[in-house]
Amino acid sequence: MPKMKTHRGAAKRFKRTGTGKLRQRRAMGTHNLAKKRSKRKRALRSWQPVSKAEQKKVSRLIPYGMD
Repeated sequence: MPKMKTHRGAAKRFKRTGTGKLRQRRAMGTHNLAKKRSKRKRALRSWQPVSKAEQKKVSRLIPYGMD
């Protein structure tokens, strides 16, 4: 059976932690920053875990976890 290919778009958006959990960047953090308060912008810089409902889908897109 051939190797599975990693979905390159997903590999740039999601990362695996050392324990194998998936994490993603928060939305709305790249434009229109002048109208956002400093506290909100700081929060948008952080990563958040992928929701339980989406974990299976994202895991299929990133099969090897090294991306």
